[in-house]
Amino acid sequence: MSKQVLLIEDEPNIIEAISFILSRDGWSVKTHSNGADAVDMVRQRQPDVLILDVMLPGKSGYDILRELRNDPSQSHVPVLMLTARGQTKDREIAERAGCDAFMTKPFSNADMLETVRTLAAK
Repeated sequence: MSKQVLLIEDEPNIIEAISFILSRDGWSVKTHSNGADAVDMVRQRQPDVLILDVMLPGKSGYDILRELRNDPSQSHVPVLMLTARGQTKDREIAERAGCDAFMTKPFSNADMLETVRTLAAK
C-alpha cells in the first residue's frame, strides 16, 4: 500500500504540480483547499505526511498546525509548511508552531520529493 500525503493548498497550479510529482513517485495524494475544516480532514485521512500551505481561506496554516500539535492523536503527523512568504520571520513562526520542514514557493520538484520522503521516514 502506498504512503499517503494530504496536501492542503488553495492554488490549483500548486496542487497539480505537487500531486504530479508525488504520484509519479508512488504516493497517494489527497487534496483539500479550505483552512476552516482542514483539521477535520487530517483526522479523517490520517496521512503519513501533511503538506500545509500557510495562507488558506478560513484559517491559516499556522493555526491549523498549532491545533494539530495540541491534539495528542495528531501531534505525530510530519508537517511540511509551504508558503510564498519566505522571510525569516515566517520560518520562525512555522517552527514555533511545530512544523517539521519549511519550503518556499516556487520550489524545485527534487526538493519537494526529497523533503516528503525524509518526513515519511521519520
